[in-house]
Amino acid sequence: MSSVIKPPCLRRGDRVGIIAPASPVEADRLAAGCDALRNLGYEPIYEDSILSSDLFFAGSIQRRVRELEEMFARPDVRAVICARGGYGCNYLLPHINIEVIRRYPKIFVGYSDVTTLLTWFHDQTGLVTFHGPMAATSFAVAHGVDIPSWRAKTGGDIELQSSTLLTPVVPGRAEGKLYGGCLSMLVASLGTPYAIRTEDTILFIEDVATKPYQVDRMLTQLKLAGKMAGVRGIVFGDMADCKAPAGSSYTLLEVLQRCLRDLDIPVAFGARSGHVEHGNLTLAFGVRASLVVEHDFALATTLEPAVCTASS
Repeated sequence: MSSVIKPPCLRRGDRVGIIAPASPVEADRLAAGCDALRNLGYEPIYEDSILSSDLFFAGSIQRRVRELEEMFARPDVRAVICARGGYGCNYLLPHINIEVIRRYPKIFVGYSDVTTLLTWFHDQTGLVTFHGPMAATSFAVAHGVDIPSWRAKTGGDIELQSSTLLTPVVPGRAEGKLYGGCLSMLVASLGTPYAIRTEDTILFIEDVATKPYQVDRMLTQLKLAGKMAGVRGIVFGDMADCKAPAGSSYTLLEVLQRCLRDLDIPVAFGARSGHVEHGNLTLAFGVRASLVVEHDFALATTLEPAVCTASS
């Protein structure tokens, strides 16, 4: 794997490019998200074609690839923020010129289906990528974004918010590279040239509206594929609407504990990033992190800045 590349930091007054690499974007939600970004001091820009629609995609493969590559290559754009997820980033993988990403490293933010790009960009180039709020989702609703973690990760000041309290699942201590995303997307990469690389990681996992047995099945698939062998620790997100059916004699946490305890690594739950209703945390994939899980206490800590703060 390439050595880690930290993109330039984001400051007030900087221009941010909004792209739609997956599903179609609603104009009113995009406008609301751009207003929120302006209120934070940024200048959001996007192409008129961002509102394109082709079946359940935000336009053709060619449109989405061109939009992404041009936003990375533009010298006046400091960060690239996805408008939303949905479905469709997998179609872009064979067509993206990865050298554009390597040559013009920038803050790149998204979650859900964008997991596909977050992990592949990092694996191929070493670029630190960001699992966090998107323009037409979290930024588009009141209190949708955890501002301290956004400022800390994109601005480079880890003192603003370097630690997150979690719920313990399996006790232990570990250090590794933070990495991961939406569980469904992580599993979908297996058996392809774009398969996730999980060695020496604190693996972050989240999903939405997935039954506990389906979560167990996907985690077991990762284990059988050898993708848990090099994992140092696991942090789950909120796992929104991933509850056991009413009347069940088990909980999701019990399912996770049973499935993962044989790995003999720390496991914690509740990092509020991705599919969440409010306060979406920004996580940086590619930076070193530690995980401490006791029987009644769990803490994940970022150990280094995610961006380069030197003048450019």
